[in-house]
Amino acid sequence: MVTFHLTLQDFEHFFLILIRVSAFVAVAPYFSMNQVPRRVKTGLALAIALLLWFAVPKQVLEYETVIDYAVIVVKEAIVGIVIGFSASICNYIILFAGRMIDMDMGFAMVNIFDPVTKDQVSISGTFYNYAVMLCLLCSGMHTYVLRAFIDSYELIPVNGAVFDINGMYHGILQFLSDYIVIGFRIYLPIFMSIMILNVVLGVLAKVAPQMNMFVVGMQLKILTGLIVMFLIVYLLPDISNFIFIETKKMMVTFIGNLY
Repeated sequence: MVTFHLTLQDFEHFFLILIRVSAFVAVAPYFSMNQVPRRVKTGLALAIALLLWFAVPKQVLEYETVIDYAVIVVKEAIVGIVIGFSASICNYIILFAGRMIDMDMGFAMVNIFDPVTKDQVSISGTFYNYAVMLCLLCSGMHTYVLRAFIDSYELIPVNGAVFDINGMYHGILQFLSDYIVIGFRIYLPIFMSIMILNVVLGVLAKVAPQMNMFVVGMQLKILTGLIVMFLIVYLLPDISNFIFIETKKMMVTFIGNLY
């Protein structure tokens, strides 16, 4: 006969684990998508929290009042949000590159509603975003993000988070630098082709001023941009690798500033 005893301390420990896992699932990429039903998210959070409850060493929680326990709950929620946010912000690099591509191609005002980010995004940004997410899923990025979160309990135990604000500040600054560099790398082929086209149109405007280059240039920019995007499709794995490396870098940086 198997007997199972659940004390109040065990329940408090499990609840804190569930709070961190739920906050992570609500923010992390792939897991927080609106297409995923809420019941699936809730069941996933409960399953992960239950497995972690058996695996994570149980520690005595030191608190005196309900307010102290509420503070611990808030700390665990912040830890889960920070870890999930560190992985999700890297997806905005793709949207940034797509917006710059659309500005050059003439699609700057053609925006659509993205149900994932709940924001108005560009067409090229949406295409690259879903293509890169598909490549990352094929490479096992979602398992890496989940594994990194689970391994964070070895460094940040329950009620063991110590927030390094200065470290997070420098991490955000480093991400903003990488945000511009990686985004421009993705945007560079379109930028070079459109710049060469603008030079050619400028020369033609001087040679044949009777031609309306404004009308001709709009169609040529769209056609040139679409052709270049078609030709550089084979670079999508390299773009995904950029995002993969940046996601790892950001997760290591933010987790390192929590203990």
